[in-house]
Formats: sequence, structure tokens, C-alpha cells
Amino acid sequence: MLRALRWLALLAAVFAFGVVMFGAFVRLSNAGLSCPDWPTCYGQVTWPAHAHEIARADAAFPDRPYEDHKAWREQVHRFLAGTLGTLVLALALIAAWRTRWARAAVIAAAVCAACGVTLYMRGQMALSSLFSALALGLPALAALGLKRPAAWRIAVLAFGVIVFQAMLGMWTVTLLLKPIVVMGHLLGGLTTFALLAYAALRFAGVGAADDRHAPLRHAVAFGIVLLAAQIALGGWTSSNYAALACGTDFPTCLGQWAPPTDFGQGFVLWRGIGVNYEGGVLDMAARSAIQIAHRLGALAVFLYLGWLSHRLARRGLRGFGIAVGAVLVAQVLLGISNVHFGLPLPVATLHNGVAALLLLTLLATLARLQPRGDDAALSSPGLSR
Repeated sequence: MLRALRWLALLAAVFAFGVVMFGAFVRLSNAGLSCPDWPTCYGQVTWPAHAHEIARADAAFPDRPYEDHKAWREQVHRFLAGTLGTLVLALALIAAWRTRWARAAVIAAAVCAACGVTLYMRGQMALSSLFSALALGLPALAALGLKRPAAWRIAVLAFGVIVFQAMLGMWTVTLLLKPIVVMGHLLGGLTTFALLAYAALRFAGVGAADDRHAPLRHAVAFGIVLLAAQIALGGWTSSNYAALACGTDFPTCLGQWAPPTDFGQGFVLWRGIGVNYEGGVLDMAARSAIQIAHRLGALAVFLYLGWLSHRLARRGLRGFGIAVGAVLVAQVLLGISNVHFGLPLPVATLHNGVAALLLLTLLATLARLQPRGDDAALSSPGLSR
């Protein structure tokens, strides 16, 4: 069981990283609404490929003409996300298997998730919402009540998170790229990756043999929180199409140090429903405010994580300090390159991936600082009752 958990958690974490990268590619190539329905694509399991299928798709969705070079990206992303969901379900089942009620809760959550999708496709929204809520709540309850080490409970919790992530993916389409939902979808993907990566690290036995480095835990944890806030700000920048709001100028914005900005409009989180946000709806002043906020956030993260990297190296964790510093510098350079070169797709996609890697280095550091408990050992028989 432990061997299966180790390898499955590692596989799921690597796969989650790939899904995050491909999701960034889909979003940044403006393919987020290339399949106007969910979970099908123009009513098909895959996507229209033949002339008669394309004609039928265009007739069914006249306001969203079929674009073959984009539709496959969106639907492949959904297939990849579904595969990841299956891996996480398997991981949660193995982690909960020896505790009957927790195992039953995970199985029931999977059934509820499947029922929720089926009912949604049939237009029964109220029942679909009920089943979806159960699919979210049951893994959380199982994780809270499971008498196992933290990594085992995280493995169970991850299934509930990925169910919510699927719901965010649905709302991304049905709410027409609403920025708060798109940002949440990005954070959900990275949260899934973070949980799986941390569980994999703990299952692999990463941890501290003593408390020599205990004072560093809070500093690393704060770094993770700060990075998460900056990732959210980056998601808000991308979802509002504000990445090039300052043109290709850096560090100035539109050739000025203090260009016209509208922070009030730039950070309105909810603007109602029924608006198509593809291409963005904000004026230049609001978008410039978002871009400047993202740059200031990046500066704060750079200064703090740069200091943390130095401190880790000075306190005997040289490898971790170098890793944090190297990935941090790479991420900053990619961010500047995004602006300077006009947001080229490969660079913008890589910027998302390196953000995930920076998060991983901090998680690995935190795991190394945590006491080496029994996450990587089978629990005693009494705990499985």
C-alpha cells in the first residue's frame, strides 16, 4: 500500500504539472471558449472533425463558429484533467481503504460527482448542484476524520479539490471567461499540484530528523502564502487581458513611471453574469492598474524569496536555498521577457510552469523542515479500524 501511494502520488503530481502547463497554453492561446458547451465539445465527446459535423456545430452555436485549431486544445485539456481526476481518485481510495467509513465516503463522492455531471448535461441544475456539493464535502470530511498521518489525509482531500476544480472548469465556459472564475481555476490547478507534490514528498520520507531548522518553517510558510497571492494576481492579470497593458515597456509603463490608472475598476471582482469576457472588458487605465500591481507584487516576492534563499543557504540548507534562488531568478526573467517581447506564447506558458516549479521548491523546503513522522510508514493496525 505504501509503495503504491508513493508512486501514485508522484505520478499524479507530475501529471498535474503537465495539466497546469497545458491549461496555461489553452488559456494563453485564447482557446478557453473554443468548445462552447461542457463537458462535450459542440455536443461531441471529442470535437467536430468532418464537414457535416462542423456544419452541424455551426448551426447549433451560430454565435461561436467552430475553430478546429482551438477546439482540440480545449477538449484535450478536459481529457487530461479527467485522467488526472482518475489518478487522484485512485490515490484517495488507497489512502482511505483500510478505514471503512472513509473508503465509503470517497466512493460515494465519486458517485456523486458522476451523477452531478450527468444531471447537469440533462439540464437538472438543482439536483446537479446538490450532488456536486456532496462530492466536495465527503472527501473533506473523510480527510478531517481519518486517523492517519498528514500525507494520507492530504491524498484524500485532493480528490475533493479536484472535483471543485472540475466545477471551476465548467464555470469558466458557462460564465464566459469571467475573470474571478478563470483566476480561481488557475489557483485550483496549482492547489491540486501542491497537495499532490507535498504528499509525494512526505510519502518519500522527506523530513527533518531534529528541530535544528524549526525556526525557518514560519519563514518558508509565509513565502508560500506570498507566492500564492502573487500567482493569484498573475491570474487576475491574465484573465483581464492586462499582460500588455503597459505595452512593451519595462520597468516603466506606457513610457511613464506613473501612467493613468484606475485601481477601483481594475479590482472589481464581481460584475454580474451574462457578459462575454473574452478579450477583456476593462479600459486601459484599469488594465494598467492591474499590470502595475502585478509588477509591485513581483518585486515584493523577489525581495522576500531572495532573502529567504540566502537565509536557507546560511542555515545549512544550501541546496534548497540555491534551488529557490535559481527558480526565482528564472521566473523574474520570464516575466520581463513576456513584456519585452510582446507576450510570446511559449514564454507566457513557461512563465506559468516556472511559477509552479517555484511553488514546488518552497513546498520541498517546507517538507524538509517538518519532523520526519510516520507519513512514509504504514500505520499500526489499530489506526486502520
